[in-house]
Amino acid sequence: MASSPMTSSQPHRPPRPNLVFRRLRGQRSPAEFAAVIRRAGLEIGEQVSCDARYIGRVEAGEIRCPNYAYERVFLHMYPGRTLTDLGFAPRSSVRGRRARDTEDAPLTRTANPANATSEISGACEPYETQNPYDPYHPHDTYEESDVLRRAFMTGGGATVAAASLGPVGLARDASAAQRPVHRAGASDAGALEEAVRRIRLLDDRHGADGLYRRAAAPLRAAYALLDAGTTRQTTADRLYSGAGELAISVGWLAHDSGRFDDARSHYAEALATARMTGDPGLEAHAFCNTAFLARDAGRPREAVRAAQAAQRVARPVGSARLMSLLALREAGGWAGLADRVGCEQALARAQAFFERGPSDADPEWMSFYGEAELEGLEAQCWSTLGDWPRAARHARRAAELQDPHFTRNIALYTAELADDLARGGRPDEAAVAGMRVLDLLEEVQSSRVQTMLAATARVLLPHRRASGVSAFLERHASAPRTA
Repeated sequence: MASSPMTSSQPHRPPRPNLVFRRLRGQRSPAEFAAVIRRAGLEIGEQVSCDARYIGRVEAGEIRCPNYAYERVFLHMYPGRTLTDLGFAPRSSVRGRRARDTEDAPLTRTANPANATSEISGACEPYETQNPYDPYHPHDTYEESDVLRRAFMTGGGATVAAASLGPVGLARDASAAQRPVHRAGASDAGALEEAVRRIRLLDDRHGADGLYRRAAAPLRAAYALLDAGTTRQTTADRLYSGAGELAISVGWLAHDSGRFDDARSHYAEALATARMTGDPGLEAHAFCNTAFLARDAGRPREAVRAAQAAQRVARPVGSARLMSLLALREAGGWAGLADRVGCEQALARAQAFFERGPSDADPEWMSFYGEAELEGLEAQCWSTLGDWPRAARHARRAAELQDPHFTRNIALYTAELADDLARGGRPDEAAVAGMRVLDLLEEVQSSRVQTMLAATARVLLPHRRASGVSAFLERHASAPRTA
């Protein structure tokens, strides 16, 4: 379907730059962002020939509306948003009524890229771009997206809980694609909440690497539930909260498997959802994970600010355990800044809040946070500050206290212990701890743990003759790596 010609009566207007798309690119070069888009396309079976020139044309406003292949990729990259959220013009504004009538017809997917609609260039009526993170622009006022609707019909609906991602997800049988779209109900909200719990459970046991790519489809289906709408405000609130929590869970899977850009995008989506609905618990959770990501990505000052923002919005929640965890996130940022005093003050607050004990106000997602996690996060702070003996004491205690159900965390704390012992001049003990981690990696797939263990192996290389070190290095070298 070619774009309709411009009428002579329509005045020519210069292209309007797409500032939203430019902000989404962030610090990446046009070529780097194009590579991200191509990879995202492959994840959903779309082969788009995106390059730096295409990015430049979009940002300059020359491409006012992408073709359907690019539309599917962009909506996959930014679940829950519309083309206008991404700074593009609505198809109706650039094609006129005839295009709108065609758009209303059912879309059929073609595997042939030649059949895809070309991008619409040139300037028609002016349009307003919107900041996707602005809490005063709710996303649920747009018409239902055909792309998300199809994702919902084939991957979601009231049978969210029956699906599996392996066993997680929002899938249903193929015949669902032929059923009419319906408004979301309480059963959809409950199934979405159950999907979030299931993903967290599998992450606790097996780590993130094997889950992340499969979790993207349930997230798209979750935002399609929002797109479908509902008649009850209570159900809408549950759907938004569930979608936000799922975005954080998927973001964490990306985070823990080393996909920091993807994680940042998912956390930002959750933060936008929280602000749209005025949900302080969800907003605090999104800021909490953003702080953790910033620390891991080498942005400690951002980690401090995000953690402090989380503490401000979390006060009305009334959970001392939540405030304890957020103080630990702040401590991690201060440690990254080599500010020992700031770190110690935040650790003291974390301990004081923790000692107040659990309460009914504690969020469900904090099931992982107990004394073991408190010890483990404190170990990371002392390790960052270079106090290896103190870090090792806390890491050892974390591994000993951890519930056996949290296999991934046991591996993490033990890897922390091995590294602290190695750097603290105790290579033989480090090798023993490293062997335990290798045993656990037969059950857990976590890039984070593997990266930590690889660093420990490098530290131990000069100590091959120490007891057990050579055996550990040989076994580590022969261990399979996560793809």
